[in-house]
Formats: sequence, structure tokens, C-alpha cells
Amino acid sequence: MINAHGMAKERMNENYDPNRTYDPGNRKTILVHGVPLPEMLDEQMIHDVVHGFYDKIRADELLGPIFNGAIDNWPHHLRMMCDFWSSGFLRTGRYDGQPLQPHLIIPDIGEEHFRRWLTLFRATVHDVCPEPVADLFMNRSIRIAHSFRLAHAFHHGESTLGICPILEDSL
Repeated sequence: MINAHGMAKERMNENYDPNRTYDPGNRKTILVHGVPLPEMLDEQMIHDVVHGFYDKIRADELLGPIFNGAIDNWPHHLRMMCDFWSSGFLRTGRYDGQPLQPHLIIPDIGEEHFRRWLTLFRATVHDVCPEPVADLFMNRSIRIAHSFRLAHAFHHGESTLGICPILEDSL
């Protein structure tokens, strides 16, 4: 089944390699929302998600011009996003920024932009990750997108009452 953006809605695991070896290092069990983090989630997988996602973003007709216009130093941004996800999931503490601030100054972004962002992110995590890790990434990204949508609307003096989360099954 193909959605309105030409993306297949079913899981897109053609790039996922079930025989890949994972390196959790010497980490202790990490809980994310009370659930143990799958050991298969490692720095390489985070790198592959971040780089694969931003490859899609940069080429996208809707989001490419926004991101390419806002980001001057792509290598730095990609490292920062790897640090963001690594800190959130692997508890590395490498990211200490404020991810919301740069997004608040972008004018005229709305649900269609966040929906497209989530669609591209969904395609990427389902290409790169086994299902339990893809689900973790999607749950977190949906919460981030909703938080950013609310903050953006509030910052620009818009009502937040009608803003509902964009759920994965609606992509």
C-alpha cells in the first residue's frame, strides 16, 4: 500500500540485515519508558538512522529547502544528531543542547511538514532497524514532533487546542 507521499506504508526492511553483529559494549541494562533497551541498538545503528534520514530530508521536495536553508554545516549537524539520539537511548551524555530553539524560528511550518518529517523518519528506521528498535525510534520521534508542533504554535501566537499527535498508523 502506498500513502499520499508515495511511501510504502508496510515495514520497509529491505536494508535491515538480520545477520549483522551488534556491539552493545559494556553497557548496563538501560530502560526506556520502563522497557529494557534492545541490545542490538548501538552507535552504528544510530549513525545509520541519522545519516539515512537526513539523506532523505535533503532530497525531499517539501523539507529539503527548509533544512538546506537552515543548516550551514551538515557534518556538524549530523554529529550533533547522532549525539542527541545516543544520549537519549544509550545514555552517553554527549548531547547537552536545546533542540527546540532552532526550530522555533522557522516560519510557516505546520502539520504537513511534521507529517512528512515523521514519514521520512519512519521509512528510515524501518529500513535500518529491527522492529523493536524501529518502534523505540518512532515512539520517541512522535513525542518529539508533537512537542515541537505545540511549542512552535505557542511561540507564534497560534492556538494549540486543535493540535493532536500524529500517530504512526496515520502516516
